Amino acid sequence: MRFHSFISSKISAHSGGKKSIARPIVKIAVGGIALGMAVMTLTLAIVTGFQNEIRNKVVGFGSHISIAKYDNNTSFEPQPMPQKQGFVKELENNPAIKHIQVFATKNGIIKTKTDNEGIVIKGIDKDYNWNFLEKNLLEGKKIAFTDTVASKEILISKSIADKLNLKLGEKLLVYFINKRATTDSSDFIEYEQRVRDFKICGIYETGFEELDAKTVFADIKQIRKLNYWAPDEVGGFELEVSNFSKLNETSEYVNEAIGYNLTAQSIKESNPGIFSWLDLMDSNAIIIISLMIAVAAINMISALLILILERTNMIGLLKALGASNGSVRRVFLNQALKLIARGLLWGNLIGISMCLIQQKFHWIKLNKETYYLDFVPINFDLTHIVLLNIGTVAVCMLMMILPTLVITKITPIKALRFR
Repeated sequence: MRFHSFISSKISAHSGGKKSIARPIVKIAVGGIALGMAVMTLTLAIVTGFQNEIRNKVVGFGSHISIAKYDNNTSFEPQPMPQKQGFVKELENNPAIKHIQVFATKNGIIKTKTDNEGIVIKGIDKDYNWNFLEKNLLEGKKIAFTDTVASKEILISKSIADKLNLKLGEKLLVYFINKRATTDSSDFIEYEQRVRDFKICGIYETGFEELDAKTVFADIKQIRKLNYWAPDEVGGFELEVSNFSKLNETSEYVNEAIGYNLTAQSIKESNPGIFSWLDLMDSNAIIIISLMIAVAAINMISALLILILERTNMIGLLKALGASNGSVRRVFLNQALKLIARGLLWGNLIGISMCLIQQKFHWIKLNKETYYLDFVPINFDLTHIVLLNIGTVAVCMLMMILPTLVITKITPIKALRFR
């Protein structure tokens, strides 16, 4: 056993006496580290969990990247384009693109005997990724597609169903306003009212009221017929990326691949307010973690200073026997590391236990209307916990160098004179 490790173990073995001045200070320091570690673990788990849940809800209604015709029109009715595009094969072969699907949207109004509600119908096809909606499906089933006939099934939200008192399996009418060029002059646009009957095949609820309140899903063939599109025309393409952290780079690549007459827009660009809000949470997490590490480091500095002052005579004796300043400093740094490890052990146990309990039982609730979720979400990531522990140890041990400088000022003569 090395010299500094041996002396440090002896200090630990005899530091628990009732007359020890350092004992309560050390307990407070260890408790501060434990509390700080638990708070940091919970902060990171809650912030990343909340970001993931909200991001998945926003992406679930659309996709990471949408491709449409370049148009100044900002409504929910994009200009049609052929489904067969040269860039599709290139994008499918790119590992950064996980999935491609077609879509089209159209404004409409659901009318019942007593009420009506404005909606946006999202037309989807057999290539649609149902993972998000299946997870949030309360009743019913997915839309059943056929190769020839347009399905009359429609998927609505619980919000719309409650407002209009609609039930699963019930039929409803949706009214649309179409515009098309007249036969005598293509410059003149006339409007017509069209109506379609649908049957509710499923009811979903995501908790994202802003989108739940207006979005319904139907067969894209219905929108083609309403808009007088050709059988192979679509409103655009939706792309799911493999790595969300590289969304901006992938979006730039897609824009270059699709040509000048089309435009690719990332989910961050189409929902800047929501993603700015989510990014702001990173700053909050950084502030909390920084404060907790600073408090832990300050507590350890105080504890180590008390330990050094309490062992002044021992330090003088060690120096008189030939120990160098560096050796004696390592003794107390070793002691500090043990205290930090003890605090981290308890902090990890508390923090991880609370994360697992919340993840399993959802005992901390939220107001869904404000936060879009009815419970505090947890993203339990071992990598985050490992990095927090490494970062805390590194910062605290770096700060411990300052109090050990006191050791260099202690001389054997002065330390042993009043022994």
